[in-house]
Amino acid sequence: MRGLIFRAMVIVFTVSTMAACTTEQPVNMDAVLKQPKSFVGSDTCKQCHLEHYDSWKMTLHSRMLQDAKANKDAIIVPIDEKRIREDLAKLEDKLKVPSAEIYVPKEDEILYTIGSQWKQRYLVKKEGVLYISPIQYNADTHRWVNYHEKDWDKRPWLLKCGGCHSTGADLEKQTFKETGVSCEACHGQGSWHAALPKTAVFEKRETIVNPAKLTMGVAVQICGSCHNRGKSTQVKGGGWPIGYKPGKALEAFYKSTSFAAGDVKHVYANEFSKGHHQQYIDWSNSIHADEGVTCTSCHYVHQMGIAPTRSQTIAAGSKQCLQCHEMINNNLGHAIHSFANCVGCHMPKIAKSAESGDIRSHVFTALLPSDTLKNPVVPNSCQACHKHKDDDVKELQEDWEKLVQLPKPVGKAIDPIGYHTSK
Repeated sequence: MRGLIFRAMVIVFTVSTMAACTTEQPVNMDAVLKQPKSFVGSDTCKQCHLEHYDSWKMTLHSRMLQDAKANKDAIIVPIDEKRIREDLAKLEDKLKVPSAEIYVPKEDEILYTIGSQWKQRYLVKKEGVLYISPIQYNADTHRWVNYHEKDWDKRPWLLKCGGCHSTGADLEKQTFKETGVSCEACHGQGSWHAALPKTAVFEKRETIVNPAKLTMGVAVQICGSCHNRGKSTQVKGGGWPIGYKPGKALEAFYKSTSFAAGDVKHVYANEFSKGHHQQYIDWSNSIHADEGVTCTSCHYVHQMGIAPTRSQTIAAGSKQCLQCHEMINNNLGHAIHSFANCVGCHMPKIAKSAESGDIRSHVFTALLPSDTLKNPVVPNSCQACHKHKDDDVKELQEDWEKLVQLPKPVGKAIDPIGYHTSK
């Protein structure tokens, strides 16, 4: 009898303890939903989504903008004024301001760092406004170069760039919620979602944007809102889609640049990108866009567990391509590249982040020597490889035509994608 009573007491105690641990305070959902949505930050998101948060913290998105006061190690190179000016002096004939007169910030003036993979720039404050200082460190070549040395303090960072480097940028208040491209940059403001109790499962889902559940057309535009170049349609001088929210139509808030519109600095004559953060422009011109292969078909933003690659691709290198494209014949155009380095030809390094040719095209089309013959400014896949760097372009094209047994191209460059088949 005593044993039964004891077991009953244990059960009652256990149930009451579990109830105490899981009981949520009642929330007035109507009152929550009447409040304007606001940004809450990734520290709030991680309370329920820790594994996604951990995965995101390993990505470049999380390090796009870093607080140099909170983390001194965010600055990846010594700010040595003597060394910086020596490097700038080597570019003297290209500078719009003499190298000796270019503003070089002291380390304690640097508030935030931008980037660290290819290059790093430095945010300083002047009269209460954040600006990118006119020096840039190129990590791969370990050299300092100029950046808008003549007008750097006429280009307010938050207006020109801030919405794609931080999360929750507010032009009126001249603030942002969080450094880096965090959860709410892609999922939208999370205050309603965070405030509702876990038991309100369906209501919580309706208060946040899940890009995976959007239609393909608007989902891919979330990536396109920052992996793009152009101008705001809502705020004069804005360099990012001010007012855009995930799930909306991007072009209502942003106009992408193009060669046809006169941008010869950032785009080649064939509309392939010269510059960085323009992958959406390239993708829009690709057969992938026509066939419904979007950014997240190849890239993840976060995922459960350890990431397969640090470059945020689902597989490494050409293995990513071979997930969909099966090589059926190692002949003709693919005979001499039988090691299946798809990206070498179809994603040539022709765009620039820090140094010319350090990032890849995202049009997914092999550029032939004939493209360069028609327009010497346009690069080609063959000469992007070190073996062919100094070869005669005309001879390269003749060799290509003999190899693939094709007539000399007229109009668009010929790309023998017919030698692949999709799984």
